Amino acid sequence: MKRKTVYVVILYCSTVSAAQKLKFSIVKPEVVRERLQAYKGNDREREASLKRIFQAANCSGDRLTEQSIGGLKEPNLICILPGQTDSLILIGAHYDHVDRGDGVADNWSGASLLPSFYQTLSAEPRQNTFVFVAFSGEEKGLVGSRYYVKSMSRENLGKVRAMICIDTLGLSTTEVWVTKSDQRLVSSFNAVAHALNLPLRGANADRIGAMSDEEPFLKQGIPVLVVHSITQDTLGVLHSPKDNYQIINFENYYDSYRLLSGYLVALDQTPSILSSTPSKAR
Repeated sequence: MKRKTVYVVILYCSTVSAAQKLKFSIVKPEVVRERLQAYKGNDREREASLKRIFQAANCSGDRLTEQSIGGLKEPNLICILPGQTDSLILIGAHYDHVDRGDGVADNWSGASLLPSFYQTLSAEPRQNTFVFVAFSGEEKGLVGSRYYVKSMSRENLGKVRAMICIDTLGLSTTEVWVTKSDQRLVSSFNAVAHALNLPLRGANADRIGAMSDEEPFLKQGIPVLVVHSITQDTLGVLHSPKDNYQIINFENYYDSYRLLSGYLVALDQTPSILSSTPSKAR
């Protein structure tokens, strides 16, 4: 698969005083668009489509597994990119959707990017081990993410340095839920956005009682970063017939992919970002 290589200087170290040059590759827009368009079908069919996309991105064999969940027909789909250490960075997005609408924004937009992130990160050796989890049952009460966290050993929970939760992209420019997110992760995410000259805004959803798959990780004291694109104007798209492919602004969506790709590379290559965000498994 052809990739476009991006070179960027990231400024980050407490008060943005140190510079580090990062190199990373991104999947071309037409491939990202094709993956976004593979949303059709029920949740079981969406999981099968996502599995094929992971395999096309060269995550297959022992690296790609299905985690069965009691009470659900659809499993969690887990792709692992081994690093030189067993420190874990988790990237999660749910692929299930409600009956009303096609669930493209919420949240095929996030789930279908996971293979592209794997592709970006697998181009170079990594220090951290990256785990990409497509969660099932988020719309039924975070069933998949709760099960995933419950199934982790205390030892493995202690290895998690950060969890990036992606839920609903492409409705606007990239947003970060600041009040739910670890402030050091927010600060470094903002630094990457500035370095890449990509838009990033803070948008909290506390008042509407929203939650996503970050919740089980927060309860374990794991630092999280919650990324979305929901604004007051687009809130009505969720769980409605308006949630279809036409609602996605692809330029904003691809910008979110580029920004998150650069950020994941920065997390891996800039140890100071994670050194002060240890997980506290309970």
